[in-house]
Amino acid sequence: MNDGITYKVSVYDKIEVYQGKKRNTYYVRWRVDNREWKEPFHHSGQADSFRSSLVKNAREGQAFSIATGRPVSWERSKSSGPAEKQITWYALTLDYAAAKWKYASPNQRRSIAEALTDATEVLFTTSTPYPRSEIRRALATWAYSSRLRGQAEPPEDIAPVIKWLAGSTIPVAALAAPETSAIHARAILDRISSKQDGTLAAANTANRKRTVLNNLMTYAQLERRLLAGNPLKAITWSRPRKLKTVDPRCVINSDQAQRLLDAVARNSQRGKRLKAFFGCMYYAGLRPEEVADLRGPNIISLPETDGEWGEFTLTNSQPRSGSNWTDDGSVRQRRELKHRAKEETRPVPIHPELVKLLREHLGEFGTGPGGRIFTLTTGKIVTDRAYLKVFHEARQEAFNEAEAASLLARRPYDLRHAAVSTWLNAGVPPAQVAEWAGHTVDVLLRVYAKCVAGQQDEAKRRILEATLTDEQRKAADELAKAVQIHQINTTMRALRNLWEEHGDGTPFPGDAHGLPEGDGEPEP
Repeated sequence: MNDGITYKVSVYDKIEVYQGKKRNTYYVRWRVDNREWKEPFHHSGQADSFRSSLVKNAREGQAFSIATGRPVSWERSKSSGPAEKQITWYALTLDYAAAKWKYASPNQRRSIAEALTDATEVLFTTSTPYPRSEIRRALATWAYSSRLRGQAEPPEDIAPVIKWLAGSTIPVAALAAPETSAIHARAILDRISSKQDGTLAAANTANRKRTVLNNLMTYAQLERRLLAGNPLKAITWSRPRKLKTVDPRCVINSDQAQRLLDAVARNSQRGKRLKAFFGCMYYAGLRPEEVADLRGPNIISLPETDGEWGEFTLTNSQPRSGSNWTDDGSVRQRRELKHRAKEETRPVPIHPELVKLLREHLGEFGTGPGGRIFTLTTGKIVTDRAYLKVFHEARQEAFNEAEAASLLARRPYDLRHAAVSTWLNAGVPPAQVAEWAGHTVDVLLRVYAKCVAGQQDEAKRRILEATLTDEQRKAADELAKAVQIHQINTTMRALRNLWEEHGDGTPFPGDAHGLPEGDGEPEP
């Protein structure tokens, strides 16, 4: 001990948790020269970071102040407390995930976890003593998932990994430091642009992850006051171009759809239960998660007479997210319709062919638990694995070799694309199609722009007319007149022949008017 400092420091391994009525408090405990200190935090990530900083300083042989219980080096900066100054990337991600969890859908939670896991992989301060797969599992199954659903301590098999993570990522301050900011930002962007095997990720995936990380940086800047700006935006990075429109090559016609649905029914006993399931996608444009949640009360009208239209009123959907991301740990979580507020509904017409399919389905199978229209033979909800197997086997049977090798209906979702494309090409107003499909008009027209037939030919005709010279325009007018005369003469000759063959012997009435000038000569 010298001038109020000591090197005799020990930090307790376990963080104490006090469970209050409104929020939990996390206490970090340590001893400096036999005196016990305790520091409270409202976020577990902050407590982890603070404890890791104490351990790091003690291991490096840094002097601690007997008066404050903190490392002497922290006293050199009075403007910023040690917990904030030393917060690590890992601790920041824990706090961010916790802040977003309550208000995010299960699929959004999974997207957040995927982006944070990828970024964390390239921000370690030391070589990793654990396999990459173990680190990713620890982050996905506990740090960004089970921890937020009330599991305070990680399972024993990943507890060492979590403990290592708490002190092995860069401090957030390194993202702002001029000498390291660009290096770390570039590493993050490169990682989210690649798959785990190093190949390029899909553009939609990379852009989705970047959106999450940009939001995290805003959280660190505005809410936590840890950054002065977003380091990702200081990097010159070419955003991958994502596919924004439906490829017309994936859209099937009515004959192909009928072949596919018939093949589904022939596939198996399960296939019989799924014919109308896929029919709802093709004839009503429903998303798979909307079909999976259909219940008796969603059918407002189902006529008994063939050829008449029925009506759905959709209220909920049940997307597959995975048990790590739902509130109750189930694979699917029932929630409001996509892009809609809670309690908001969506009307959808039931095509007469679908009316027939639904009547046959309900007549044979009835409804399942909870009034579900579609269930497996066990009474459970139709899973992705169950319907995908039947779909792909039926597709191989229904399509010829060229069709099967093409993009045609590669996924069940392409049946929805076919429905919406059919509505638009039938001349249904875009606003009405958007309401039925659950889109905004802007998104509808952008996504299905390439699937509306006839627009290109009409556009080419208008361009051609606009670029004609006066001489070409005069020649075109003369040609049009000659074609018109030729058509009139052809019609008059046909009428004269009929008159002479079946008439009463009197002269053909048309001869009194004569034929138009230029009779019989011009060829169109």
